[in-house]
Amino acid sequence: MDEELDPEIAALLSQAEKNSSESPDDILDNVEEFDVPTKRKSLFSKSVDEVVHGTGGKRSIHEVDLSKTSFDPIENPISDTPIEVYNDKSYYKTVLTGENQSAQRVHQVLSKYLTSKDPKDRAVYRQQIVTAYWELLRGMVGKMSSSSTPMPKKMLVRYGVLLPSLFKEEQKAYFSKIFIENNTGEPILYTDEWFKEIATGKMTNSATDEKKQSHKTANMSADEVAMVEQSRLMQLQSKNSGKLQSAENLLNIKENERQMLENDLKDKIEALTDHQPIMGLEPHRQGLSEFQRKLFPEITDLIHRLSKNDKELIKCLAEYQESKATFDNVQNKITDNGPVQTNDTEAVKIEFETVRQMAKMTVGRRGNQFPIFTREFYHCTERGTGTRENVIEVLRWIESIDPGVFHRIHKNIPNRIVPYVLLVPTYGDRGFCWEPFDRYNRVTSRGRIVIPMYPKDLKIAVLTAVADLRWQVAKEKASYYWMEEGLTGQYYQHAEQLKLKGDLKEFFIEDYILWMTKESEGVQRLEKDVRGIFWRNMPFPKERKEELRKRSLVYDELCKKDANREMSDGY
Repeated sequence: MDEELDPEIAALLSQAEKNSSESPDDILDNVEEFDVPTKRKSLFSKSVDEVVHGTGGKRSIHEVDLSKTSFDPIENPISDTPIEVYNDKSYYKTVLTGENQSAQRVHQVLSKYLTSKDPKDRAVYRQQIVTAYWELLRGMVGKMSSSSTPMPKKMLVRYGVLLPSLFKEEQKAYFSKIFIENNTGEPILYTDEWFKEIATGKMTNSATDEKKQSHKTANMSADEVAMVEQSRLMQLQSKNSGKLQSAENLLNIKENERQMLENDLKDKIEALTDHQPIMGLEPHRQGLSEFQRKLFPEITDLIHRLSKNDKELIKCLAEYQESKATFDNVQNKITDNGPVQTNDTEAVKIEFETVRQMAKMTVGRRGNQFPIFTREFYHCTERGTGTRENVIEVLRWIESIDPGVFHRIHKNIPNRIVPYVLLVPTYGDRGFCWEPFDRYNRVTSRGRIVIPMYPKDLKIAVLTAVADLRWQVAKEKASYYWMEEGLTGQYYQHAEQLKLKGDLKEFFIEDYILWMTKESEGVQRLEKDVRGIFWRNMPFPKERKEELRKRSLVYDELCKKDANREMSDGY
C-alpha cells in the first residue's frame, strides 16, 4: 500500500488480538499491517498455475468427449494431504498487498464490522463490505492467469476466504483438504479457474446483452496482436474439436452398422451355401431347403441396407475428413505461432461484471449478499458444500435418474454434452442456467450453469440449475413453436388449462425437483398431466420404471402406454 494504516484501525486490531478465541472480535487475530507491496515467493515449490490446473497432458475440459456416457464416481471427495495456505500468518496481508485503495477500504470496513457491538452499525458496515469487496475483486481477477499470483489471492477469489481466522478449526481443516487441482477432467470450475480460462482465451465470455468490443490491432504492439490471434485460434479450435468429435461419432455409428450388416450377410450366405449330401448318391448334394429359400429375400434386404449404409457412410466420411482438415489446419497455425502467454484483460473485465451478476442471482434480492467466508454464515456440512467433487456427485445422481439430461440431438443422434459449471462462493440457495449453449455453435458447444458453493441444500441448488438448463435447451430446440411443441409446449398448454399465473419456468423448475426427488422414488406429488409430460419427455431409466410400476398402478399405467407407443412406432 502507498499509505500507512489508520492508527485507530491498528489499535482495533491490537485490541482484537487480546480477546478470547470464542469472541467475534477474535477473528482478526494474527493480522499484520500491510504496507508497500513487496515481492513474495510462492507458498509452494510448484507454481500456482501448476497446482491449480495440473499437468500431465490430460484431455482439455474444453474438448467435448462424446464417448463418455456418465460421470466417473468420486472415490475420494477430499485429499489426504492438507494444504498449509490457511496457516500462513501472512495470509491476510498477502491477499490485500498490491491491491491499492480497494484493499485499504476492505480492511477498514471489515475491521469496523468485526469490532462493532451495535447491531445497527454492524448492518451498515456489512452492506459497505459488499461494495468494497467487489471493488477489490475487480482489480484482482485479472491476476488469476498468472503463475506468480500468490495462493491466498486465488483462495479469496475461489472460496471468498479473506481471513483464515473466520474459520472454525474444523472448517479450516476441511477446506485445507479440498482438492486444489481439477483431477476429474470435468468442466466444473471455481471462480479463479473461470477467470483464468477467459483470460487465456480458452473460453469465450459468457453471453450478455451488451455487444463485446472488437479488438482493434492498429494501435497494438506485436505481442498484443499475437495474443489476440492466439486467443482467436484457441477459441476456434475448441469449437472445431466438438465438430470433429461429432463427425467421428456419426462415422463410427455407420461403420458399426456396416459391420453388423456384413456379419449378418456372411452368416446367411454361409447358411445358403451349406448343402447336405444325398445318402447313397455321394458326392452329390441336396438342393435348397425351405429354410434356405426363405433366405433370398432376407439377403436381398441386407444388400439394400448395405447399399444405403454405404451412401450414408461415404457422406459421414467426407464430413469427418473436412472437419479433421479444418482441425489440423488450425492446430498447425497454433503450433507455428508457438506458445503465447495470453492475458485478455478486456475480456476479464467484461466477464467480471457478468460473474458479479451471476453471484447476485444465486442469492436473490432477499438473500444474504455477504461475499466473505465466515463461520457466522457458513452452515454447510462437508458433503453439502459446493466443491467440485461434491457437485459432480450430485450431477452423477441426477444423470442416473434423468439419463437424457445432458443430451442434445444432432442428426437423430443424442450427443452427451456436459455444460460448464461455475462454482461461485456465495450463500445462495439456487443455481441457474446462464446460457444453454454457445449462440454460434448449437451442435457441440457447452452450455453454462452457475451453482452457489454454500447453499442450505446442495442437491436442490444443483437441481434448480439443471432444471433451468433442461427448460432452456428444450425451448431453444422448439424455437418459435416453444409454446406448442416438445417439452415446453406440452407444459405450457398444461399451465394454460390450469390458468397458472406467474413465471412458467419457475413452475417447471419446482415440478422438476419433485420429479427427481419424489416421483423417482414412487411418491406421487405431481399433477397427473405433468407426470405424463415428464414421463414421456424426461423418462427414467428402464430399470427404475420397472421398479415404479410395481409400487403403484399409476406408474404401471404409464408403462403400458409406453408399450402401446412402441407398438405403433409413435414413441
